[in-house]
Amino acid sequence: MTTIPFSGPQPGGAHDIAAHHLWQPYTQMKTAVPALPVVATDGVRIHLEDGRTLIDGIASWWTAVHGYNHPHLTGAIRAQLDQFAHVMFGGLTHAPARDLAARLAARLPADLNHVFFAESGSVAVEVAMKMAVQFWLNRDERRLRFVHFHGGYHGDTAATMAVCDPEEGMHGHFKGYFPQHLLSHLPVTDDDEAKLASQIEANLESLAGMIVEPRVQGAGGMRFHNDKVLVRLRRLCDRFGLLLIFDEIFVGFGRTGDMFACEGAGVLPDIVTLSKALTGGMSPLSCAVARTKVFDAFWDDDPNKSLMHGPTYMAHALGCAAANASLDLFERHDRVGAARTMEGQMAQELAPLRGENDVVDVRVKAGVGVVQLRKINNLQGLRQAFVEEGVWIRPLGDVVYLTPPLTISADDLTQLTGAIRRVLTR
Repeated sequence: MTTIPFSGPQPGGAHDIAAHHLWQPYTQMKTAVPALPVVATDGVRIHLEDGRTLIDGIASWWTAVHGYNHPHLTGAIRAQLDQFAHVMFGGLTHAPARDLAARLAARLPADLNHVFFAESGSVAVEVAMKMAVQFWLNRDERRLRFVHFHGGYHGDTAATMAVCDPEEGMHGHFKGYFPQHLLSHLPVTDDDEAKLASQIEANLESLAGMIVEPRVQGAGGMRFHNDKVLVRLRRLCDRFGLLLIFDEIFVGFGRTGDMFACEGAGVLPDIVTLSKALTGGMSPLSCAVARTKVFDAFWDDDPNKSLMHGPTYMAHALGCAAANASLDLFERHDRVGAARTMEGQMAQELAPLRGENDVVDVRVKAGVGVVQLRKINNLQGLRQAFVEEGVWIRPLGDVVYLTPPLTISADDLTQLTGAIRRVLTR
């Protein structure tokens, strides 16, 4: 058990009146320490109001892959703002969205060609699930359930909570609020294909598809699995005619050592969801991208067979401009290669923690480094200890993890890994 003494501001102290009105995510506001006010960002650094500077070890929840304030990204947004910031996407369109859809279709494998834009990752997953359900409804079959896995996390909206891990995830106390899907009794890494096939077969008439985070299950615990798992899941979906959804909101855009996990694994999903790093951390934007066979199920003279979804800020022009600029940077610089280089450095520098009593596992996959603990006894104290080391690392569950910007220097990465070693070995 890792116990970290807490020396930060105590609950119940004086609070800024304006900050009192803010409701922070995943936070018990009664006992939480005050959030740290940020006044500027630069590269991989976050500058605080009190003069301290933190090296960002998680890229603002995995979004800022090019670091903060990259001039090409900020320039693209300024240029778009001079034209227009947003226009409704119902009946109207614009060049940033058209260009981005075409570029994503060109970068994604095979016939993942049809791009539906939304705002957040959770909404993109909701859209993907609605695509799968309506795919069957348009064929006069009512299939409303999905196969999902232990350790999975797909978002905080109602439909996405329903396909998260109900036991170890953060949504367990919402049981009964959302519909029940087919939670595989097996972890995604289980190689007993016959067991999973038996589960699917017993529930087949109600199943629309299967959803999985390829390579790394992110917020559910940073659990890794190899590409053979994805090959097996594709084979099962083909066998039973299910649509396979890859949730790449965390792993897309170089994080696991390939531009997209599906591309690197050589496994073609029927729908893939993207967000977070899509705009380089500059603006909310997400999308669900479907193969032609999915899109064709909606291509009809009947208006009721249209995809029944329409986010207000769908294809937000500033976000699309930022995403196009982000793709420029991926084309000009070897960000994917940088993630692979990070893997070797993090593996070497985190390896000494394997001998610590409280450490269960140390694992690294490209731009993801994980130290799994038996238990974190004082999460607030642990987070504060990292701040005192001059780094921004925000553990979740029982894991301390790194997902820094792909532009981070070797020296700054060493500062992050060193901080983890020092804090966990005190």
